[in-house]
Order: sequence, then C-alpha cells, then structure tokens
Amino acid sequence: MGAVIPAKVLSPAAAPTPASPSTARAINDRLALGLLQEEGPLTASRLKQLTGLSRPSVADLVERLAEAGLIEVVGESGAQRRGPNARLYGIVARRAHLAALDVRTDSATAVVTDLLGRPLASAALPVDAVDEAVDRLEALTREAGAQALHTVVVGAPGLVAPGSGELGGTVGLPSWHRDLVAALRRRLPATVVVENETNLAALAEQRAGAAQDLDSFVLLWLGGGVGAAVVLDGRLRRGASGGAGEIGFLPVPGTAGLPSATDCGGGFHALAGRAAVSALAVEHGFRGPVEEAVAGAAGEAFLDALAERLALGAAAVAAILDPGCVVLGGELGLAGGPALAARVAHRLTTLTPAPTQVRATALGGPAVLEGARLAAREAAQADLFAP
Repeated sequence: MGAVIPAKVLSPAAAPTPASPSTARAINDRLALGLLQEEGPLTASRLKQLTGLSRPSVADLVERLAEAGLIEVVGESGAQRRGPNARLYGIVARRAHLAALDVRTDSATAVVTDLLGRPLASAALPVDAVDEAVDRLEALTREAGAQALHTVVVGAPGLVAPGSGELGGTVGLPSWHRDLVAALRRRLPATVVVENETNLAALAEQRAGAAQDLDSFVLLWLGGGVGAAVVLDGRLRRGASGGAGEIGFLPVPGTAGLPSATDCGGGFHALAGRAAVSALAVEHGFRGPVEEAVAGAAGEAFLDALAERLALGAAAVAAILDPGCVVLGGELGLAGGPALAARVAHRLTTLTPAPTQVRATALGGPAVLEGARLAAREAAQADLFAP
C-alpha cells in the first residue's frame, strides 16, 4: 500500500462543522451497506461492532434501510440462537439487475447479474448485427429472472471520452461498436456506461487479480492488440481525451517505421500485438497456437526475444510514470505466466533506473468482463444507495 499522508491538524476555529442529523444518517447508511456488500449478511450486533455505532443507531438504520427496500432478513446466526439479535440482514440482491459486456473487434459477450454482482446468465452476442445483439441481451435479462436492467457497462477497445463517456471513432475498429452503444441507450431503460476494455481489466486486476496489494501499477494488455491502463495512487488515470495507455502507438526500435495519428503499425503494436508475436514464433520454428508458444512451447530463445520486445514498452512506462509494477495482462500475459514476467523483469533492470516489478495477470482475457461486472455493481449501488 502507498504511504498515508498525515491529516492536517486544525485549530478549534478551523474545525469542521458537525454533520447534520440527516447527513450523519446518510453516512451511517452508506457505511452499513458497504459492510453488507463486502462482508455478506450480518446481524445487528455485528453491524454495531463494525460501525462503532450505538445499538439504538443501528436499530434505526436497519429499520430505515429495510423500509427503503435495500436490506432484508436472510436468515439467522447460529444454530442455537433465535430472536431479533440473531437475524441476519443482507442486501436485497433482486432490487436491481445489471449487465456487463465485453465487446471486441470480432466478438461480444454479456453477463447479467443481480445487485451484488453475482452472475445469473451469460451468452455470446451477435457481432455486426446491432438489433439482434440487443434482442439477445433482453432475452438474457429475462432468463435471469428480470424484466429490465438498471445499469449496463460496456467494455470496448478505443478511446472513451472521460467527460461524455462517448466511444471515439478509432481507426481500425468496426463502426458497429458505436452503433451498439447507441442502440443500447435507445432501447433499454437503463444507464449505459462505456469504458475502455483495458481500463476495466485493470479494475479487475486491482480488485480480484494480480494487483490487489498495489496502489499504483500499469496493466500492459497483450491480446489481439496491445494497450495499457494506468492506475496511480489508487485511481485510474484516463488522460485528457481518454487516450492514456494507447501504448500501441508508442514509437520503439525494431519496427519498419513510425506510427501515425491513424496507424499504430509502426509502433509498439508492431512488436507486441498477436500477429507480431505469432510471426516471431514462426521465426523460431514454431507454428502452433500463439498461446502455446508464449507458454513455452516455442523454446527459450523465443521467450527471450519476446521478453526483449515487451521490456521496451515496460521501460517507457517505467521512465515516464514510475508505477512500481507492470502487470502483463490479456490472453498472452496469462499464457506466459510468471516465467515470461520474470524474463521481462530481468531485462527491465538494464533499461530503467526505476525499480519496477513485473507480474503475470491472474485473470487473463476474462478480466474485461470481470471489470465490467464490478463497475456495473459499483455504479448501480452508488445510485441506489444514495441518500
């Protein structure tokens, strides 16, 4: 974890005004709901212990949240205990249903969840067939036992404007991505949020993957293309236009030319994209699936050559951001595992003075959908749990 900045000592004259009763109640309600999300069903006594509130205050907030339809009794604690003190309270998971979508250049996958983010139904969606894809998502929602969705989070390649959340027209990506987002917003009575796929993968790695103990790291996505997500001091950094992490456009040695505003072919993508890695494996006499090559089937020389390429991108990240850690993500990062990460880390020590760990993803390609699921849960709860 990062260093804690000491709080400024305030003089009595500068002390903050005490919260009003209504503000205090709202703060306590959010605290209790957060604990129920993270810890699962809890008794009123356990809520009292975890919140530090008095017994009457806990009783009030339990009654208030139950009347609002946010929590309910889900069981009792202990086989021998009965009565009010043994009641287990949990969040009403059916209060809202959510969807997470992983939309790539040639595929789309959706999962429908409850308010706690628990998956209820999942399926592939048609690509390049926007109305059919929305129809399938609506059918999937009904399969999950819901009539409508509250929040939909879409993970897609390309630039997403931080202010408007609009998916930009990135060269090389099919137009149906933007058409799908527009159709979702037009046809569904839901809040539809779009986020860059690599940013969502970083969220998943931070919450449930290789970066759980880190406040700062960069996820280097290694899939069909390459990308990066930047997390510094616990916060995802998107950049002014949403372009932070477009590492495929990074000029690097070893390519045939330079990238341009419309083509990353001369950038880092030309060394680390799936097609480039496959070609490198062929150069080393391997003609099987590229994941098998990265997993070690193509031999030590291939892995050393691949690590040399990946270290160039990681060194640029380390020199500019000094994140302390680079996570090798995506399908190829998962295939390479700790062995590839160790090779990249070793080469990195010769390219940058900034100490930089290199870790392998714990999630691989599914990290995008996992990140979208987590983001949908957080967005829906922030709305429904608001005072």
